Amino acid sequence: MSATQTMDHAALEKDAGPSPPSPQISSGQNGAPMQPQMSVEEHQVAQAAARFGYGPLAQVNNNERSLPPFGGEFQPGLYKPVEGRKFANPAPLGLCAFALTTFVLSAINMGTLDISSPNIVVGLAFAYGGLVQLLSGMWEMAVGNTFGATALSSYGGFWIAFAIVLTPGGFEIGEALGESSSDPSKFYDSMGLFLLGWFIFTTIMLFCTLKSTVAFFMLFFTLDLTFLLLGIAYLQRSPDGSPNTNVQMAGGFFGFLAAFSAWYNALAGLADNSNSFFIIPVAHFPWSPTGRVRRGKTDRELA
Repeated sequence: MSATQTMDHAALEKDAGPSPPSPQISSGQNGAPMQPQMSVEEHQVAQAAARFGYGPLAQVNNNERSLPPFGGEFQPGLYKPVEGRKFANPAPLGLCAFALTTFVLSAINMGTLDISSPNIVVGLAFAYGGLVQLLSGMWEMAVGNTFGATALSSYGGFWIAFAIVLTPGGFEIGEALGESSSDPSKFYDSMGLFLLGWFIFTTIMLFCTLKSTVAFFMLFFTLDLTFLLLGIAYLQRSPDGSPNTNVQMAGGFFGFLAAFSAWYNALAGLADNSNSFFIIPVAHFPWSPTGRVRRGKTDRELA
């Protein structure tokens, strides 16, 4: 194995890829410094800029330069921690906060123990799923993980917003939309649009997991279906005008799967050599950097 391949393989264990080579300064015949030589990557970037420019329309050949996985610290257990840092990994905390709150609400949506009112979720949504998850998202920002910060902070905001809607007698959002009146259709329509908006956001997050692991992808895939089905349940109601019970129960089922997927990913981050005898398997996609290395293929072979 060459030195270049060794560096590429070692970079898979880090949050970022290998650092770019420093420019080489050469001297002319009279000893005067000449322009620094461009690396292969810099030459490719310059060619792309000259032909297509920068921005959304710039064409990029993904086989020419493989980016490192998007969320190393948000997929704990897969990568070594940042060397010499003073921050712990905030991802397992945020995933646990999301999982427990989603578990309780999904149980209610499935009609468990004949519980029909989701008000018990208000406390969890404010404190654990909301505040704690929001704080963990801010710490993801501190350790330099943009995806983790965006996902955890956004879903923390979702739970706080959901708790505000459900707070009895507090903000009176449901009363203003006629939730307790003889025609609560405006409230149901508003809730359906609210959930479908989060379905769109989760779909965007789902696209960003296609280069990670199967366990991480399944978390966002099941959550995406949860928002979609719950939104449909509120918009396509039963003949009596109430949310569609069967679709709502289906949304609760996928919410269960999302909750346990979040707990599983959190366990993968918590189980390390300091507290566990084994590493939690997370199943790498075959096209991910780690998957390609395990198949013995390098970027040069895939180009």
